Amino acid sequence: MEQSEQHHLTIENCKKVTATRIDSVDSFSPSQLVLSYSGGRIVVTGSDMKITAFSRQSGQFAANGAIVGVKYIGKGGSLRQKLFR
Repeated sequence: MEQSEQHHLTIENCKKVTATRIDSVDSFSPSQLVLSYSGGRIVVTGSDMKITAFSRQSGQFAANGAIVGVKYIGKGGSLRQKLFR
């Protein structure tokens, strides 16, 4: 895999999340962010979260807040997600 194709996600002190290769922000609220990337979706949970940067062209994403969890969901998703689309 080439370096330019790699996806990265970094959490700093549970207060800042940055990511690369993000295709879109599917939903956002102060308690949850849902991001899409080539491998599926990323769900970031926390409180007082705010998006500070997102560029669809470069795929760079950043948000601040109290980060408590990150969950990756593959492209196939769960059976529940497939049934309730």
